[in-house]
Amino acid sequence: MSTTVYEIITAQIIAQLEKGVVPWRQPWRAGLPKNLVSGKVYRGINLFLLSMVNEEFFVTRKQAEVLGGRIRCKGFPVVFWKMLERENQKSGEIEWIPLLRYYKVYPASGVDGLEAPATNAATVAPIDAAEKVVRHMPNPPAVRYGGRGACYFPSRDEVQMPEMQSFTDGEEFYSTLFHELAHSTGHQSRLDRVGVTTNWAFGSHEYSDEELIAEMTSSFLCGFVGIGQKTMPNSAAYIGGWLRKLQADPRYIVKAGSKAQRAADYILGHHNEDPG
Repeated sequence: MSTTVYEIITAQIIAQLEKGVVPWRQPWRAGLPKNLVSGKVYRGINLFLLSMVNEEFFVTRKQAEVLGGRIRCKGFPVVFWKMLERENQKSGEIEWIPLLRYYKVYPASGVDGLEAPATNAATVAPIDAAEKVVRHMPNPPAVRYGGRGACYFPSRDEVQMPEMQSFTDGEEFYSTLFHELAHSTGHQSRLDRVGVTTNWAFGSHEYSDEELIAEMTSSFLCGFVGIGQKTMPNSAAYIGGWLRKLQADPRYIVKAGSKAQRAADYILGHHNEDPG
């Protein structure tokens, strides 16, 4: 049986989790992965796949050839959706079926003859950038400060956060706040996500799914504003469950990445962008 794109992508994620590394917990110090030619930042699951390489700029084989470069490193998969036209055997109508495909990109540093812009690995964007994201979230939940725990209450559409001085630094504060705001996007007045609209028990499979989406969303937003995402204290408790789901369903991580991108886009006000 041939290996599917889902299986190729999932195998990379599993390999990281088995090392105790959570791929969506990235420091982003090398800058968000982007295409050297177009300058576009990779999105969805591609962002996490390429962040594991710890490089900022990538090119396709064709782009490297056009630029006169010679590839001397291995490539890394980038997934995309291809629409397949098919005639319905019963109705005779034309249907469009989405199929997941992939191609490979190569770190610019691994292609002789290419000059990539200097990375901003040693710099961190001001925390003001994170505050701006929070301040401009469309249709935001109420955010209350005080106490020792961070959580989201769907019943009253409210995020509870400890005071900022309770955290070791601003990056930890904002990565935690982004996590809770990610949960709030699942409210019925926003993206109406079942992991939030249904009262799942703590530690359940469904609860674990929602935690993964919130974790990945926080990672997206930290990368967007240029701050490092701090480790969630109980993320290790979820690794076993995530591993089992990845091993059982190769589509799991791709679907979670898509939902996380939708959540991040909502918080940023980019409602209509392609989550792929």
